[in-house]
Amino acid sequence: MKRIWWIVSIALAILLVAGGALFLYVYSSLSSTADDIYEPVERESQSLYRPKPADVDERDPISFLLLGLDAEEETSGRTDTMIVATVNQTKDSIQMVSIPRDTRTEIIGRNVEDKINHAYAFGGAKMAMDTVENLLDIPIDYVVTINMDGFQEMVDAVGGVTVNNAFNFEYDGFDFIEGPVELDGEAALAYVRMRYEDPQGDHGRNIRQRQVIEGVLQEGARISSVTRMDQILSAIGTNVETNLTFQEMTDLFAYQSARHQIEQQTLTGTATYIDSIYYLLVSDEQIADVSESLQEHLEL
Repeated sequence: MKRIWWIVSIALAILLVAGGALFLYVYSSLSSTADDIYEPVERESQSLYRPKPADVDERDPISFLLLGLDAEEETSGRTDTMIVATVNQTKDSIQMVSIPRDTRTEIIGRNVEDKINHAYAFGGAKMAMDTVENLLDIPIDYVVTINMDGFQEMVDAVGGVTVNNAFNFEYDGFDFIEGPVELDGEAALAYVRMRYEDPQGDHGRNIRQRQVIEGVLQEGARISSVTRMDQILSAIGTNVETNLTFQEMTDLFAYQSARHQIEQQTLTGTATYIDSIYYLLVSDEQIADVSESLQEHLEL
């Protein structure tokens, strides 16, 4: 009996040491990656939108601006994808709002009306955040910018995603059938890039983008993804920039249950040409409705 307890004790000790080593390795790797992708954004006080800054340590509702830089447009610095996500830990929910890139709005800092995806090209993350804040009348706490080639790498890093495709279509050498479709990184990039064959145009494209992002969030949260940690961190480290500090990232683990309830919507509008340039005009009424919903979710 004593021999059995010795064996059990040794086995437990090995597990504890291995577990501790894994924790230290993951923690060290996360810290290193966080340093690599950290890009502070110098901005004025957010007092226009909330009385005091959100505190992730206190589990305050927070907001993100997700910016996707398409490799095809990387030289111009325009954002192909713009998504606002608000996260409420108390309600265990996330609200995601896609902003079509051709949306005409005031570009804060340039005093002109232009396509919203030009804000990043004109003034980087700061101008993009300021412009989205002005459009939706909510604070933007954090920004995450990803090169769309990195988007492909991250889908592969989590082992692929499954989406529910609304209709059959072909794009960039891939056949996407209606219904559940499993996507690797290359297929996922083609899936979200297709626009002209979609009867809903940019609106349909934005839906597909959100589907894949949601899939990455869900797959990345699975225990099995720990075995892919190196690949995930490598994809993030070379393709992502954010103003989140490492401490803020670790505090965000307390918000992870919110991923189980994700509400999605897209701004829609009227296509028009002004001085021979295509724009999407979103009504003040729709913007007010979306703004009110996000403000409520942020408990403003």
